[in-house]
Amino acid sequence: MSETRIREEICRLGRSLFERGLTPGSSGNISVKLDDGGWLVTPTNASLGSLDPDRLSRLGPDGKLVSGDAPTKEVPLHAALYQTRSAARAVVHLHSTHSVALSMLPEIDPRAALPPMTPYYLMKCGQTALVPYFRPGDPAVADAIKGLAGKYSSVLLANHGPVVSGDTLEAAVFAIEELEETAKLYLLLRGLNPRYLSPEQVADLTKTFGLTLPDHNH
Repeated sequence: MSETRIREEICRLGRSLFERGLTPGSSGNISVKLDDGGWLVTPTNASLGSLDPDRLSRLGPDGKLVSGDAPTKEVPLHAALYQTRSAARAVVHLHSTHSVALSMLPEIDPRAALPPMTPYYLMKCGQTALVPYFRPGDPAVADAIKGLAGKYSSVLLANHGPVVSGDTLEAAVFAIEELEETAKLYLLLRGLNPRYLSPEQVADLTKTFGLTLPDHNH
């Protein structure tokens, strides 16, 4: 895909996420890695609902701005996922309501923030890690992501929001949407003793679809 087309896709999918209420105001950011090792990323203080393809931040392989507006302050977050997940070609970070709410709950297991509720959650997201709170833009969040050793494609930032990597931008968007819907299901069913997928059902999905899940049972 050409860089022009990638720019258009970032804007199209960003607008879709914004218009469906998945990240309000100027929150959230998107990046896509390019063939030359650089990447495109949404600018700081930009609404995902009104991005301009020509003003997206173009970063070089060293992470420094080459052209466009100043990039999001969450560049260290995106960079850490690219560095630890070699297959990652896109990263999406949102402030979606139910995922943020989930990240605040005291019972959440940092190694598996959600139980195996649906097959599509496992197929799109695998398992989701929860990392401690860091102020937005704090470079220390990169160390927390690197500490996961590339085992997770979906991560919840405590009191902040989800961040998901994918082998395409579309895959990352689909996964973060699935994470948000699963967080919503968890909140709806919390305290009702719902029936989750059994270990045998998880094993079947893993075998059938070639899933790679962290070595941890919820």
